Parts: sequence; C-alpha cells; structure tokens
Amino acid sequence: MSGEGNYKEKSGMVGLEPFLEMLVAERAASPNTIAAYEADLCSCAESLVRRGETLMTATTEGLKAWLTDLVERGRYAPRTVARKISCVRQFYLFQLREGVRHDNPATRLEAPRLNKTLPRFLSESEVSDLLDACSVPEGVSNTQLRRRLVARAALELLYTSGLRISELLTLPREALGKGDHMIVVRGKGGRQRLVPLSESAREAVKSLLQKQKNEASRSPYLFPGRVPTKPMTRQAFDRILRDIALRAGIDPIRLSPHVLRHSFATHLLAHGADLRALQVLLGHADIATTQIYTHVQSEHLVRVLNEHHPLSTR
Repeated sequence: MSGEGNYKEKSGMVGLEPFLEMLVAERAASPNTIAAYEADLCSCAESLVRRGETLMTATTEGLKAWLTDLVERGRYAPRTVARKISCVRQFYLFQLREGVRHDNPATRLEAPRLNKTLPRFLSESEVSDLLDACSVPEGVSNTQLRRRLVARAALELLYTSGLRISELLTLPREALGKGDHMIVVRGKGGRQRLVPLSESAREAVKSLLQKQKNEASRSPYLFPGRVPTKPMTRQAFDRILRDIALRAGIDPIRLSPHVLRHSFATHLLAHGADLRALQVLLGHADIATTQIYTHVQSEHLVRVLNEHHPLSTR
C-alpha cells in the first residue's frame, strides 16, 4: 500500500475522493463547494479517528459525538452546523448508492433549529438612487468612467434580471446577442436558464462594451478582473458597490449583490408577478426556496391593513 493510502487509512478519510469526484461529475460543483465539503468531512473523520472509527466504519454514536463536539465548542453558527450535517448525510447516501455500505449512520443526526430570517431588500426609491449614483459627470478620469459603467451595468443586471453574483461575474463578453432580449445564464449545478433583459440593462451593457472596445486588452468576460483572462473577483466588485452606496446615501452594510437579488424578487411580487414565474427567473430548483418571498409580502399586507383599515385605530 502506498504512503498516501496509509495516511488516508490512518486519518479515517478512505472513501472521500470518490464522493468529491461525484460532486464534480454529476453536480458540476464549484471548487469552493468541493473545498467546503472536503473540510467538513475531514473534520468529521478526525473526530471519528479519536474514537477508533473512520468515515467508512462510522457508527451513529461516533457521528453524534462529532456533532456534540461541534455544538459544545460553540464556534459555529446553527446554520453552519446544519450545513455540515447535510454534507455528512449526502456522503453516506452516496456510499449506500454505491453499495459500499448497507446502512446509513447519519439518518438519526438532528440538525439545529434555524430561525427563519426574512431576506433584506431595498425600497424601489433606494434602487433608483443607486442607479442615479452611477451617472457619469463630465471631467472624470478614465478609471472612474470605467468603474461607473461597470457599476451601472452590474446593478442593472442584478436588479432587473435577479442574477446571483457568481452568475453575473462569469457572464461571457458575448452574453448580449444582437437584437436579443434574453441572456443565457449558467446557475448552480451548471444548470442553464434564459433570463429576460430589460431595455435599461441592455443599454448599460452596450455602454460598457463600447468602452471595452477601445481598451487594448480583450477579455472573454463581460466583467473582467485585473488579469483579463479571469473574471472580476467578488472583493473587487464589493469595493465598487460600496462606492456607489456611499454616493447614493445608503449605508453600505445594507447593500450586497444578494440584497439586490432579493429586491428584484420582492418588487416583482409586489407588482403582481406569479410565484412560479419568479422561481424560473431566480433559477430555484424547488419552489419552496422561492416561497420565502411570500412571507415578505405577508408582512407588507399586515402593515397596509394596520395603517389603512378603518378599524385599525381601535
């Protein structure tokens, strides 16, 4: 047996690689997702080894001891613990499917209760203020001009098409076809969907492309990073977003790409959009994920009733 094989056996991580390979091959999992799953399973394996078990020989008691250790150390939020449990459950479901194990020791693991948090969103007037803050005054430097054009195009796409930040930053340069009012977006798990493009978003993207046409370096991405062959990083985009928020008089803490996506969904429902249509636009595999926005609407309806019903003052 090789040295690597000995190490994996001693560390209790035998069986990990086929599972990670499945995530890549069947679910098109991103490198970040793979890294997170690997870290969670390695943490579990380390705990099991201390009890004389491995991932492949784990008992329910061994997994519960690992879970108890996570909770008692108090270093992880309930949502993080729930994610780690989900990872372990998927690992043993894979082992069952492959016939490696004939039982599932993770079935009786109890995830911590999660408080349902309603998604944060901006008002329609605040979104308008953000877009206005992207206007380009005369006499700005070439760098500032480019940042404003990038900010405008990105905000339009995030708010009028409901894109995730990962979907936005990996959009190809040619995503906007000639005369097309739809763009193809590659979402989670490699799933593709067609998303309508508003006229204002089309114009913002065209302005950005026109600016890029005059630049020496060409990139395959609509939002390139400092290295043209790679997309812009989230950290770089966050700096642009922070600058626009300050110009619009909005606390940067309240603004993120996900807040804009939530605003897109909330405002669509407020104007009468169908929940099924919203599911397709957001790229949710399960409508249960989309239904959280009905809670936002319920709170709005309660507020309207309390403020405007003739008996509300009694």
